Amino acid sequence: MSSLPRLPRLTTFSGFDLVTIGRISVDLYGEEINHGLADSQTFQKAVGGSPTNVAIGTARYGHRTAVITGVGDDALGLFLLSELRRFKVSTEFIFKSSTSQTPVVIAGIKDPDNPELMFYRDKFAPDTQITLDDDLLNAVREAKIFWFTGSTLSTLPLSDTVLSLLQATPRKVIFDLDYRPSFWESREVATAKISAAVKYASIVIGNLEECAVATGMPNTSSAHVLAQALLAMGPELAIVKSGASGVLVAHGKSQTVIPGLRIKTYCGLGAGDGFGAAIAHGILSNWTPEESTRFANAAGALVASQLLCSDAMPTEAEVRELLEASK
Repeated sequence: MSSLPRLPRLTTFSGFDLVTIGRISVDLYGEEINHGLADSQTFQKAVGGSPTNVAIGTARYGHRTAVITGVGDDALGLFLLSELRRFKVSTEFIFKSSTSQTPVVIAGIKDPDNPELMFYRDKFAPDTQITLDDDLLNAVREAKIFWFTGSTLSTLPLSDTVLSLLQATPRKVIFDLDYRPSFWESREVATAKISAAVKYASIVIGNLEECAVATGMPNTSSAHVLAQALLAMGPELAIVKSGASGVLVAHGKSQTVIPGLRIKTYCGLGAGDGFGAAIAHGILSNWTPEESTRFANAAGALVASQLLCSDAMPTEAEVRELLEASK
């Protein structure tokens, strides 16, 4: 498929702190707690998609970010572009499709820890149809961090584009394993493609299931075993999230468990994105992996305590306030 037309460049800035690639959507989240999608309710609208939220969250900390993605040539696409500019995320690497609609995700908060989700995505969603060009190569090469997710490897031509960008030798690569079964024909296929991409990562982040998929190990494997397996595949840092048990940070011969923070959950969907943006902020700030992860735990908790993901991305001062209150 030929390359989708890219939106007009609005800036001439190069050398971003963070460039992400992958999903974007309009999120419609139910406002009423304990109401499922079958119930009467009202909804709030926001920009969504994990790589997009990470770019937004990292921009909230004052870094210069861009997202490589695609939207439909429709009103919802215009909404997303407007929101990204409001959040100070560059839109110069966003492509527009005239043949596919902007994706929509609807969530009901019947259970705040496990909201109901419905994805409305065309088979050839705009964010999966991104092909390589010199501007993308240069942006990724010059960025301090290139962020990609496991989901980007599930669909052509995006998966080929991501692999070409990884082979262009970015300065630092963060791989959010982001395993979503509905995006893959089978777990075995996901393992083959995700594990092959791990060698390009400087840092790999995932929960227990995602790390098991990436390593081809059973879901019952411990965080310590999974971290060792991931490091053996090439990354210098593995971050394994274990829910209430905390987060394991592994690098070299060091393995440290960072305990989670207790906070009332409103909607758990954005916690991982808030966590990821905070890790990027810590790396860009030259913090240790352990310092970055403690900070990220608090950032994720703050996002989970609110309804919308992108609008809930915190500032550093807000995260520090929660950390201080939690001592």
